Amino acid sequence: MKHIVVQGLKLEYRDYPATVEGQPTLLLLHEGLGSVTMWRHFPEKLAAATGCRLIVWSRAGYGGSEAYPEPRSLRYMHREGEEMLPALLAALGIERPLLIGHSDGGSIALIFAGAFPEVPLGIAVMAPHEFVEEVTLAGIRAARTTWLTTDFPKKLARYHHAQTERVFADWNDTWLSPPFRDWNIEDCLPKIRCPVLAIQGEDDEYATMRQIDVIAETVPGTQLLKLPRCGHSPHRDQEAAVIDALGAFVSRVNGS
Repeated sequence: MKHIVVQGLKLEYRDYPATVEGQPTLLLLHEGLGSVTMWRHFPEKLAAATGCRLIVWSRAGYGGSEAYPEPRSLRYMHREGEEMLPALLAALGIERPLLIGHSDGGSIALIFAGAFPEVPLGIAVMAPHEFVEEVTLAGIRAARTTWLTTDFPKKLARYHHAQTERVFADWNDTWLSPPFRDWNIEDCLPKIRCPVLAIQGEDDEYATMRQIDVIAETVPGTQLLKLPRCGHSPHRDQEAAVIDALGAFVSRVNGS
């Protein structure tokens, strides 16, 4: 594991080198309870399949990355997309990335692409959120019950260690707070200029298909992939199909 300091915080990351010349750099943005290690073997498989340089990191407060000193705000994803992600790219010397985000990471990718439309070569989002649905809140309430009644805290601690309690509370409490019910990033979508691939499972326990349909209705040329027998984590539930789709998307974006 490597480390880099971004806006005064030490962040962990892994850097898989390119094996094919002329390919774009891929950046993976994890979910609301994710980290570098929670991606498991998916990054190395995707890097091998595409030949791209691939970077995956834990956002501040996740995994082995230092946490923000202040409490999380309702605009925490805007902070990541408009401040931390640009700073990370500058620190790594990456000018035109191709972003691949899951869940919260997908939302952050959309925010970034709307704020800096000239920067990304493309964005691929898996189970992103643009607005809050009742099914989302029901899933998050169920996750809280699981947290309180099972060994879920112990399992999550494998990925976040001493930060586990805060990781879960930040995610769960923020999404279930009454003011967050009005959270919405649909205003970012019309500003996106790069190619978009949006992937969602038909059995997503945290969202309806409306989450990716609205992207296609707003961003011209958006490619949709709706996967059967797939929940909120397409890269785990349908790994081969997702890697194939991402490989084709990389080729499309790269003009190869």
